[in-house]
Amino acid sequence: MNYYTAMPQKQDIFTVMGGMVKFYPSDYNPTSDAVWLAAFAKPAKTVLDVGIGTGGAALCFLANNPMSKITGLDISEKMLNICEQNAELNNRELELINTDIMNWKTNRTFDLVITNPPYFRGTPAKHGAHHNINLSQWTKKCAARVRPRGYFCIIVDAAVISEVISALNNSFGDIGIFPLFGSKKTMAERVLISARLGSKGGTTMFSGLSMNYKPVLRDGLTILASLATLDGNV
Repeated sequence: MNYYTAMPQKQDIFTVMGGMVKFYPSDYNPTSDAVWLAAFAKPAKTVLDVGIGTGGAALCFLANNPMSKITGLDISEKMLNICEQNAELNNRELELINTDIMNWKTNRTFDLVITNPPYFRGTPAKHGAHHNINLSQWTKKCAARVRPRGYFCIIVDAAVISEVISALNNSFGDIGIFPLFGSKKTMAERVLISARLGSKGGTTMFSGLSMNYKPVLRDGLTILASLATLDGNV
């Protein structure tokens, strides 16, 4: 499901978004979810990436928003070390903090908070990242770091979107829901959700795109730019 640029020889690096973003191969390579999250998130001056991992979403976001300042949180020091290497590879600067969003003591807020949360269930991985999280609590902790009139953006499995929407309660409006379809075109596999703190705007449900949609994964277009090329017929 991941769309990476093929390289003709043995790979020392791999790329996404048509070569716009580069990564060192590791046991924790970013997936296409990171590209989609970055493509859906609105431009912002200050950004918090919760669960930044090895930097997939943050570095893809910076490819389209190079003036943004990104702070990344992760509970895994090992993944943050890889993230720092990937940032250097792309000549980007990230503020990286080794902490847990569930107990991060701070008053800092950001224009945009993005997250690709570890919502899946199963045996915890060796690198120490979160598994089996309470997605509702995770969403609330992320939402608490959004500045007034700022945005929250998340990508999750379609089966758990109710946990995210309910956690945003009445504090967020202008909610956008964007489904991503796999091989079963009648059923979404992933869903992107964005919302604005303090807005009274309603909810927009998009008709969505294929998870393998090349203009986003290969050409590096944002979703807004992709919709414009399709005249909104998605």
